[in-house]
Amino acid sequence: MSYLELRNLEKSFDGINAVRDFNLEVKKGEFISLLGPSGCGKTTTLRMVAGFELPDFGSIVVDGEDITMVPSNQRGMGMVFQSYALFPNMTAWDNIAFGLRVARQPAAEIQDRVARILDLVGLSESGSKYSNELSGGQQQRVALARALAIEPRVLLLDEPLSALDAVVRVSLRSEIRRIQSTLGITTIYVTHDQEEALSISDRVVVMRKAVIEQVGTPEEIYIQPDTHFVATFVGTVNEFFAVLKDAGSGLAVGSSNTVIHTNPVSGTFRNGDQVVVYVRPEEIHVSTKGLAVHADNQFTAVVREITLLGPVTRLILEMNGFLVTADIKTVDRNRYVINEPVSISFNRSACRVMPAG
Repeated sequence: MSYLELRNLEKSFDGINAVRDFNLEVKKGEFISLLGPSGCGKTTTLRMVAGFELPDFGSIVVDGEDITMVPSNQRGMGMVFQSYALFPNMTAWDNIAFGLRVARQPAAEIQDRVARILDLVGLSESGSKYSNELSGGQQQRVALARALAIEPRVLLLDEPLSALDAVVRVSLRSEIRRIQSTLGITTIYVTHDQEEALSISDRVVVMRKAVIEQVGTPEEIYIQPDTHFVATFVGTVNEFFAVLKDAGSGLAVGSSNTVIHTNPVSGTFRNGDQVVVYVRPEEIHVSTKGLAVHADNQFTAVVREITLLGPVTRLILEMNGFLVTADIKTVDRNRYVINEPVSISFNRSACRVMPAG
C-alpha cells in the first residue's frame, strides 16, 4: 500500500513547464531518488512535496491525507538543503533542538531526543560546537539530525552532498542510507549523481525536461533502460546503430556490414527497422590472444585510447567504423598498446535494442 502519492503533479514558471504529469507511489520506509540533469524538475517536485511550491495541478497525499494545500510548517516534513542552512549563532545541539522547541516539546523529551539523534549521526562529542567549528561533512550531519529530530512523516533531501569532496560524499551517502534504514523513514532524495542514486536507492525516478522517463530499481534502470535518454544518462554505454534484419532471431546489421546478434526482439519491432543496440563497457571482453570461443559477437578492433580510472582502465577501440568503449581491470592494462590490434567480444544477452531516433 502506498504511503506517499504524487498524483498528476504539474508546475510551470512563466509559462514554461517545470514539472508535467508527474505520478509516483511510494511505500512507507522506501528510499526514492529523483535523478536527472539540472533543470529537469526534480527539485521543483521536492519543493512541492515540502510545501514550498504549490502545484498548478494535481495532489499530494501522505498516509491517506491530502496535504496539497496544507502550509509547509504543518506538513510534518523534514528537509535537508544543499547549503546546510544551519543557524551560525547556535551550537550543533541547539540547531538540532530548534524544531522541537518550536513545537513546544517538554525539555526532558528534547534532551533525550537530541542526545539520541547526535549518537545516531555520529556526533555525540560535537554537540557543543558551532557550525564554523565543524567540517562540511559534520555540518551536513547536523542538518540531517535537525530534520530527523522532529520525527518527520517524510524526509526530503535536496542534493545534500554536492558541496562536499568526493571521499566525504561517498562516506556520508552510506551513512544517510544506514540512518534511513535504521529509522525506516520514507525518503525522497534529489541528486544529479548517477552513482549516488544507484548505490543508495530502493527505486530511482529518472527525469528529463519536466517529465519522468523511467521509474525502477537501480538494477532495472542500469540494465534495462526504457529510453535512449536513460540508457545514455545513467552510466556509459556503447551505441551500435543498425538495421534490424531478423527480429525473431535477434540479428541486426550496422556500418560496414557489421552483424550484431541480440536476443529476439518483439513488440513493435519489425524487420527493416532502424535500431540502436546498446552494450555497457563492462560487457565488452578484450583480448590480445584472438577471438573468444563462446561469445555471440566477435570482432577485431584497434586500441585508440587508454585511460586509467582507478581499479578500472577504460579502452577506446575502433571497430568497423564504430568507436567502442570497454572497461578492463587495471592490473591487465599493460597488455594493451595504442594503435595495436585486439579482439573484442560480447554476448547477445548484453545487448539492449531500442528504436533509433
